[in-house]
Amino acid sequence: MSAHWQSRPEGGGRFALWLIRSIGLHGGRRFGRLFLYPITLYFFLRRKPEREASRQYLEKVLPHPVTNWQVMKHIHCFAATMLDRIFLLAHGERDFQIETEGLELLIERVEQGNGVLLFGSHQGSFEALRALASRRPDIALRVLLDKQKTPALTELLEALAPDIGNKVIDASKDGASMVLQIAEACAEGAMVALLADRGREHEVLRRAELLGQPAPFPVGPWLLAHTLQVPVVLCFGLYLGGNRYRLIFEPFAERVDIPRHDRAPALDAVIGRYAQRVEHYIHVAPYNWFNFYDFWQQDLCASARPQPAVAGERLGG
Repeated sequence: MSAHWQSRPEGGGRFALWLIRSIGLHGGRRFGRLFLYPITLYFFLRRKPEREASRQYLEKVLPHPVTNWQVMKHIHCFAATMLDRIFLLAHGERDFQIETEGLELLIERVEQGNGVLLFGSHQGSFEALRALASRRPDIALRVLLDKQKTPALTELLEALAPDIGNKVIDASKDGASMVLQIAEACAEGAMVALLADRGREHEVLRRAELLGQPAPFPVGPWLLAHTLQVPVVLCFGLYLGGNRYRLIFEPFAERVDIPRHDRAPALDAVIGRYAQRVEHYIHVAPYNWFNFYDFWQQDLCASARPQPAVAGERLGG
């Protein structure tokens, strides 16, 4: 089996964030975007694992043979959203045109006062959620982030948006502490955002069909939702090119129930529904998918491990 994506030396995403952060902090967004083309070419020529993963993914979703140009377009889209992280964190939506869909439905659930879990995926930009800060500053947003696995992003948060950095829930902590923090945030009526599509090392996974092939998804987010019994809303921040994003909110479940006596089929059902929505938006915006490793073939052994008894296990991130 190939090495886990987190064990890959100089992982593409972390290196790209460091490089683009350096460019963005020393110039404006327009200046920074000039460097996206050489950055794209560098990754295409020098990062074979990411290049091959992009091609394999695009072959699953595009109806025709994949060209080098399309692989570079995929990498360029990723680099553009990485650059935009800097300006979304620093200025919110000031430099962007951000459309929203389903925002009213999200607000309805937030106003119930019990908290909301926002489940996203590695598509587009999760940082587009910053648009909510300017539109509804009265609604608290907490983000689950593994600070040890994303040191460059953690440094970026602390440098550009210390107010946001202070609201990050550190996913590198032990499971019980993490779940307690999330539960406290929900009890205060906050939204807690996390990514639910990517499993990490030693995490329990189950498989659901994605683009015609079984793919591994973490069970932790769904066990958390079951434990907290708060509404779950899906969130997709699709990059539309230029400075345009579409922030989509889809109510997923008022409550997630994972009965102990029937846990496996219940997890399969809820993860399968989530995978269907991820696949839907893959087809809507295929170049927004940013898992630059063999998503389908990772962690074959991990998926066969016993299911955890509590929701304190590692969460997807």
